[in-house]
Amino acid sequence: MRICPIVPPIVAFVVVVMLTPQSSISQPQSDDRNAGTWAPPRTAWGTPDFQGVWDYKTATPLERPDEFEDREFLSEEEVALYEHRAATRADGRPPDDPRSAPSVHAPEWLDYGKRVVGTRRTSLVRIPQDGRIPLLSEEGQRRAAARRTARQSHAVADSHQARSLWERCITRGLPNGMMPAGYNNNVQLLQTPDTVVVFNEMIHDARIIPLDGRPHIDGTIRQWRGDSRASWDGDTLVLETSNFSEQAEFRGSNANLYLVERFTRSGPDTLTYEFTVTDPTTWTSPWTVTFPLTRASEPVYEYACHEGNQGLLNILTVARSIEP
Repeated sequence: MRICPIVPPIVAFVVVVMLTPQSSISQPQSDDRNAGTWAPPRTAWGTPDFQGVWDYKTATPLERPDEFEDREFLSEEEVALYEHRAATRADGRPPDDPRSAPSVHAPEWLDYGKRVVGTRRTSLVRIPQDGRIPLLSEEGQRRAAARRTARQSHAVADSHQARSLWERCITRGLPNGMMPAGYNNNVQLLQTPDTVVVFNEMIHDARIIPLDGRPHIDGTIRQWRGDSRASWDGDTLVLETSNFSEQAEFRGSNANLYLVERFTRSGPDTLTYEFTVTDPTTWTSPWTVTFPLTRASEPVYEYACHEGNQGLLNILTVARSIEP
């Protein structure tokens, strides 16, 4: 059984290497390094079989580092250098994490990825082409400023309700729950002819998603992780999610977030996962993230977040003790 510490913020990824001209780098075509000639397995009812436990940790950063500018891919030499640094950092953090203070997590707790994605992309963001999250819209900037003001006007220890949904063990949300983090980077997929289940290890979030063509629930009904519907686009499983709660949060977006996820078998041990987020009230354009899910060798273990949430108790206790 795992206990729930407070997760450190996502850190920047920086690689100091000799840059190789992009035109000289040949690119692998698949995230699965063992794909070869292969056809995806099928369920008894004929759809691609995605069932099992999948691991989505990776050393590749969400956004493209400044060092790579307009370079979409790493060379093989750069991959080897970065993966060596990822494997040998003593405190378990990503190799270019600038923090030097001891982590609240023991190194054996952390499960950051040690390998970059098989395509060798310099970022998980695939669209826009610069590998960066689009700029905030004017409305998004106003909301961001309002959030900063609110944080400054209230003590961080006023109430547990002032802390994030993640710290409170409610949910990591979407698509946060499907993005690489410091630990619990596992998801289990189950299928029936008319239903798909996406069960995340992080905060044991389970989505039971209809695959029978029914419409979304009424727009007045809002949920932490929205309302999802599944469909097939050829051999790709597509999940569309809307109806997010105004109290949900993904990089400043909430009620107006529209999320499309795509799962495709790309090799015997790999699913290619992609999501696109759209919210004109938050960003100036939609953006897309792509990375592999690799078949895991272990089951999803219980994540007893509420039962062991000492982090939230300690945050409130310490902050209150130092208030004037």
